[in-house]
Amino acid sequence: MSMTRFARLRRSIEELFPERHLYVRSGGEMRAFVLTTTKQLIGAGVVAACALWMGICTAAMMVNAMALSATDQEIARTQAKYERWIADRQARLNSAVAQLNAANGSIDDVALTIEKRHAALAMLLTEVKGEPGVAQALGPAIRRTAIAPTGASPMRRIELVRASQERLIDAADNFARGRADRLRLAFRLAGLTPSSYSPKGGSLGGPLIEAKDPRALAAVLDVDEGFAERIQHAATNLGEAAALSEAAKKLPFARPTNHTGQSSGFGVRFDPFTRRPAFHSGLDFVGGFGVPIYSTAPGVVSFTGVRSGYGNTIEIDHGRGFKTRYAHLQGIGVRAGQRVAVGQRIGAMGSTGRSTGPHLHYEVWVNGRAQNPDRFVKAGDYVQQAS
Repeated sequence: MSMTRFARLRRSIEELFPERHLYVRSGGEMRAFVLTTTKQLIGAGVVAACALWMGICTAAMMVNAMALSATDQEIARTQAKYERWIADRQARLNSAVAQLNAANGSIDDVALTIEKRHAALAMLLTEVKGEPGVAQALGPAIRRTAIAPTGASPMRRIELVRASQERLIDAADNFARGRADRLRLAFRLAGLTPSSYSPKGGSLGGPLIEAKDPRALAAVLDVDEGFAERIQHAATNLGEAAALSEAAKKLPFARPTNHTGQSSGFGVRFDPFTRRPAFHSGLDFVGGFGVPIYSTAPGVVSFTGVRSGYGNTIEIDHGRGFKTRYAHLQGIGVRAGQRVAVGQRIGAMGSTGRSTGPHLHYEVWVNGRAQNPDRFVKAGDYVQQAS
């Protein structure tokens, strides 16, 4: 029964791809070429494989574009939300000034309250230390704090302090939102989930208060709840940016070489030896013999030696399931078990193993699966821009 089915299938294939004869006349000579059924099948298979590969690449590009579009929409929604908060705060302040104009007897007390609120705001935001760019972003707003001259009217004092408050909170909001958004995008480019590296709970103003409830924060600062909520959101973004920045220092976001080009990327390519499609599990950096190779993140050297096809190889365990591999090296400058820092020189570029010339074959592994190293390199560039 099975032989009968096989025979039918064979006849169907022969009917679909019958033997064809191709005659080519050149220079008075006639040449004949025979296209057998087998050759036609092989040609059809190659065309189908190419079409399938182009379809997969197109789908991957569309998925990547859709992911970036979703990120842009999320950033736009966040920006619109902050603009609504700012407009609401402006309306509240305008209403307060109008009430002050109608109630002369309470102007002195309200002016004192606004000055206290400004002092508390400046103190809390300047206590967020250590983040790159904080001093540059908040420094100008703090230095421009307006101090009314002696004997100035209460209304003048209110106007000056109000302007200083708006400059300071705007600077904090813009810096916190921009830095956090850029770091979140960097993690998404690397295929990582930012929330997995964000703090579960934030703190504001050092030991002064846990910024979990705007009402509690408003009570401590003696300000209205809306203003306290703006402080809380700015501090939340600052806290998340700090956590993502700290996590980025432990991930393989740095470049393994300096001032070198890239050749073969991650994915299917034509093997330089067999000239057949084969999966390439890393990213190649082209350079000369002896070009320094650096660790892309802090970690512990888990292997040094020769691996089949890779030649002289270094493998580093960075924790949390992240590992990197550096292959085809000319020299190895570390030993197994040694702890290395990000940017530390670990070896020199060479052409050992299955290699056609001096280059570095660089791999990134996450939980036992090879990842596209180019995504991590681009994410590292975004992290540098956010600093």
